Amino acid sequence: MKKIFLFAIVALFTIIAPFSINGEEKKQEKNDEKDKIPSHVLNISKENTYPNSTKDEVVLEPSDLVEELIAESEVEIENPDLIKMLNETSLRPSPIAFGYRGMVYLGHWPLNYKSKETNINWEYQKINTNELNNLGGKSQKSMSYNQKQEKHVKGGLTAKITKPDQVKKMLILNAKEQTDLPLSFHTVVGQGTKKDNSYGIPAKKIGTLNAFAPAVSEKGQVTFGEVYLELKGSEKKLVVKNVTRQGIGAWIPIQDHVSFSFQLK
Repeated sequence: MKKIFLFAIVALFTIIAPFSINGEEKKQEKNDEKDKIPSHVLNISKENTYPNSTKDEVVLEPSDLVEELIAESEVEIENPDLIKMLNETSLRPSPIAFGYRGMVYLGHWPLNYKSKETNINWEYQKINTNELNNLGGKSQKSMSYNQKQEKHVKGGLTAKITKPDQVKKMLILNAKEQTDLPLSFHTVVGQGTKKDNSYGIPAKKIGTLNAFAPAVSEKGQVTFGEVYLELKGSEKKLVVKNVTRQGIGAWIPIQDHVSFSFQLK
């Protein structure tokens, strides 16, 4: 009887396993498809007449002591500014601090950001329109992208929040990791930027080429808390009190990328 029962269990897992694997593969394919850059979105980093800054957000590595303090904290800490402050603070244990006790208040900080949804709007903001009138023509003509005016594209947080600059750093670091795209809350497309993407306009037609700046939509939750450094003799520990959480979202433009939409009428 036991052999029959074991055989049934093995058979059941043999049937379920392929479905589980296929489900994971389909989920991964769906995520890859979502993050894939469409064919109508082109990189203009070489053609852009405005030199956007290409520096990445600084990923600050905590010192060995700070890393230990963060690892032992009951609340996850990933705020680059807080890590920088801890790195720059003298936290070396003193061998003669026997019996010393104290709590040092380090301030109220946004501690971490947890993403719930990351999406891309490839037509976030219209930045240019080129038009070619071939109504009186007898043969096909062609047109391509030519940026008429310098265009500044700005993103930002979707709600008011404490210490927005620090929150924006955590959001953009997360969004870059999720999408592997060059992101910036402020990007510029320079006047006279051109691209060799040719579009044909038949005779008796008008061709319109619209250009859009794409952006990432990031939604999630920020955790805040009051941070203390607890001192017990030569030992040190980070203590977080009065923890609160707030939902937040942001639009973050994709740097040096343009989405095109061509129409005939």
